[in-house]
Amino acid sequence: MKKKRLNKITVKKKRLVKKKTKVPSILPLLFAIALLSLFSETMRTIPAGAKSDNFSNIPFELPKLNSNILEKNLLNNASFINEKINNQNSKKEIFSIEENFSTDVHKELIVAKAPEEKRQKTKLKAPIPRIVDVPKVEETIKIAAEKISAKTIIVDGEEKLIPGSSDKNITYMQILLNPNDLDLNLKYAQQQSKMGNFKQTIATLERLNMIYPDNVEIKLYLLSVLVQADSPNKALTIIEEIKSSEDITPEDLATVAEIEEDVKSRLAPKLWNYYAEVSFGGTQNNNVNSVSKRRLQDSSDTVIAFNSPMFDRTYTQSLGLTASRTIGASSAFSINLALSDSRQNVETSDDFESYGLTFALDTTVGNQALSPYLITSKTDNKDDATAFSFMYGIGGSFPAGDRSTYSYGYSFSDARNDRNTTDTTADETNAVSHGFTLGHDFLINELMSFSSGLGYTDSDSKVDAGNDAESYDLNFRVNFNFPWAYVSVGDALTWNDYKKEDTSVNSNILRSDVVNAFDIILVKAVGELIPVLDPKNEISMTLGYEKTISEANIMNYDYISDSFSISFSKSFHLNK
Repeated sequence: MKKKRLNKITVKKKRLVKKKTKVPSILPLLFAIALLSLFSETMRTIPAGAKSDNFSNIPFELPKLNSNILEKNLLNNASFINEKINNQNSKKEIFSIEENFSTDVHKELIVAKAPEEKRQKTKLKAPIPRIVDVPKVEETIKIAAEKISAKTIIVDGEEKLIPGSSDKNITYMQILLNPNDLDLNLKYAQQQSKMGNFKQTIATLERLNMIYPDNVEIKLYLLSVLVQADSPNKALTIIEEIKSSEDITPEDLATVAEIEEDVKSRLAPKLWNYYAEVSFGGTQNNNVNSVSKRRLQDSSDTVIAFNSPMFDRTYTQSLGLTASRTIGASSAFSINLALSDSRQNVETSDDFESYGLTFALDTTVGNQALSPYLITSKTDNKDDATAFSFMYGIGGSFPAGDRSTYSYGYSFSDARNDRNTTDTTADETNAVSHGFTLGHDFLINELMSFSSGLGYTDSDSKVDAGNDAESYDLNFRVNFNFPWAYVSVGDALTWNDYKKEDTSVNSNILRSDVVNAFDIILVKAVGELIPVLDPKNEISMTLGYEKTISEANIMNYDYISDSFSISFSKSFHLNK
């Protein structure tokens, strides 16, 4: 399309040239060319900020997404264009530009002079912009260069408007076509910074820093943005470049040293780190009471009618508080407090509140990542007995090549129920269990990963009235790191073999069932959909679908259910 448009423009220009011999005045020709150039520029631009830059800021741990692939390709193309322009410019006169960065919107002109030698190295001589608002690291650091306002240039004593210096929106396509245009790129960086697109701002300034490696003002501007974007490692790198510059003044060098000290203090590990996560959501289930397919059930060796499948919605909300402390170079200890609440629309008797406390240690022994833990929890059921649980265990993993990781684990749990007036046999289901797991994670490529797992659980109840059982688990999951969302598809099979007949149901059949649970999960930042609500992409939205099919030799446990869910969550680093 672009080639065709250019051909059309060429044809039109030829026609205008032909007409020139017939028309005595040149004004119509100049007017037509101006309109044509304006139209062609408008057609080849794209809106700035049309693509989000902050998906990587999702407040929970996910595999790295590929939303920046397009941008990387564009920047690579820009580098190629930049190289071509530099080669062309080596044959022409090179100008030494004197720029004044000012905090005053109405001050300063940019003056361009012809150098004494044509082939001298391009070097910008400019007053160093002042770094303001640096009383403490906690305060935002800004540089006067952010307020670049010069719109005119003096050439041979004549003041002219700088091309691209107007306040109109500068597009990324303009930057690709003019990668060496200092004023245009600085103004684009300024626009992106005001919009909060720090990734674009940093990329633009880093490119300018490569083109003009001796210009300390660009380095200082880049440093201010890196500090605002909380990129300490990159900030330290650019600080070293600034310190080695010959044009840095003692005053500004002292200020940069102050910033360096503060950035290093941020990188220093804290004794404790504190985090919080809040979430809320809802689930819609078309068979929340697990009614059998035949709408019948066994009861004391008698077949009776079952209730109709109940359609219900469940609303949940939770709060998690975590304190983490680094121990040595390869270990960390954490304490987590979890609070949750569950409410149903219809079957309100199933409402409950739960509280959990977890102690965990993450450490490394050789190539083994080990995580011993201890969990205690309490569940306050609205109608049923209060339940308590105590669990401890250990999980481990180790790599096998660059793409594979194997995991394993063991857990012991002790579940107890309080007997009360409404549930006089609650304590009979008290049980202890042992669980074993094996897992394998495989990274297929940057877009796709695969995981599988095996599990075995042996549970023994206080009173074996059909409650003791052995369970075998097999699960598979495929994860997709799409640029637009994270998608996970999984399927889990569980075989339950009970050790004794349940006389309250059917005394003649030893229960055995297979449960197949298929699910699809999609995770996306809310800001990708509604930027106004989540400009920094810190709120994640999870959409889920699950289909459960239970096949059992006792009709009571032979059922199908479908559920849809949606939830929102956000994490906070409380002492960042």
